[in-house]
Amino acid sequence: MNIGKEIAILRRMTVVELRKKHAEVFGEETRSGHRDYLVKRIAWRLQSLAEGDLSERARRRTEELANDADIRMRAPKMPATDAPERTRTGAIHVPQDKRVPMPGAVLTRDYKGKTFIVTVLRNGFEYDGKVYRSLSAVAKAITGTHWNGYHFFGLLKDGKNHA
Repeated sequence: MNIGKEIAILRRMTVVELRKKHAEVFGEETRSGHRDYLVKRIAWRLQSLAEGDLSERARRRTEELANDADIRMRAPKMPATDAPERTRTGAIHVPQDKRVPMPGAVLTRDYKGKTFIVTVLRNGFEYDGKVYRSLSAVAKAITGTHWNGYHFFGLLKDGKNHA
């Protein structure tokens, strides 16, 4: 058996054909539909059949290691209340740009028939009760797509509001 040719043939097979080949070489069905995994697994099996399997010594050692290992078959289920906190808290530092009005200023934008109000803070922007680091983040929260925040709110490089 030429293992190289067999592997080349495996790489051209469909997932259905690979599943049949798996059943042929292992003597059992597989639930996997992952093409690359099946190719590697079948190639390993063909190679071990052609060139010999693990030595008895290696097989005993793997069994010893497996017995010593605390093997978990499934990940533990964690209730949502026990999930680690993912929200960061802390000061937000936003470099001051000449296009951004002074803290306390209110920016408004009409978008799709609604008026959106954003308050300029010393370290960010407040919209809908949340603080954002950038106007682009606020624009994304409003529209659901990426926008240049200065463009969305009509703040041009000359520092004038052109909304």
